[in-house]
Amino acid sequence: MSRKRSLPAAETLIWPITSAIEPIDLKKLFALQKPMELELGCGDGSFTLQYAMENPALNIVALERLLGRITKLNRKAHRAELKNLRLLRAEARYVLEYLLSPDSFEAVHVYFPDPWPKKRHHKNRLIGGLFPAIVKRLLRKDGVIYLRTDNIEYFEQMLEVFGAAKGFDSIETPESVKKIITDFERDFNSKGIPTRYAAYRSI
Repeated sequence: MSRKRSLPAAETLIWPITSAIEPIDLKKLFALQKPMELELGCGDGSFTLQYAMENPALNIVALERLLGRITKLNRKAHRAELKNLRLLRAEARYVLEYLLSPDSFEAVHVYFPDPWPKKRHHKNRLIGGLFPAIVKRLLRKDGVIYLRTDNIEYFEQMLEVFGAAKGFDSIETPESVKKIITDFERDFNSKGIPTRYAAYRSI
C-alpha cells in the first residue's frame, strides 16, 4: 500500500499557531510583503489554489479547521510552487476575534459556510449579528467581504445581517472572482442549484 509523503517542515505552507492569546504576526508569513486577503473555511482548496495562482500580486491567507483538507491543500499548493499562499489550521471564529490584527486585509472570502440547517443550530452559524463588526475590524479601508452560499435561507440571513450592519455598502461581486468556482460548487451547479453571491465594502 502506497503512503502519501509528508512535506518537510521547512517546505510546508501551514503556518503553526503557537499561542492561543498572542496575535499572529502576519508580516512573518510571507517573504515578500503584498496586499493580503483572507479566506475562511477554504474546504477542498479548489478556489484557494486558482485564486492564488491568478493573483500573484496578492498574499493569500487561507484558514481551515479540518486536518485532512488543509493537508491535501498544502500538498497541492506546494506542487504548484505557490509563494503567495499560507495556511492556518484553526477554528475560524476564534482566530478572527483574537489572533488577527486590525486593518490587515484587503478582502475576506467566505464561501459555502456550514448552513447549520436545523433552526436550533442557527446560533452556530458563522455569519450572525456579531460577524460584520468582527470582519470590519480586520478589513483595511475600502476592504471587501465576499460571500457565497447555495442555501437560500442562509443567504437571506447573510443579506439581513449585513443590511443591518453599520459601515458597509452592498456591491456587486466582480466577474473575476465569480469565475473561480469550487469543485463542490461545480457539482451542485450541475444539479441546477444556483450559487448566491453577496459582497460588501467597508466604508
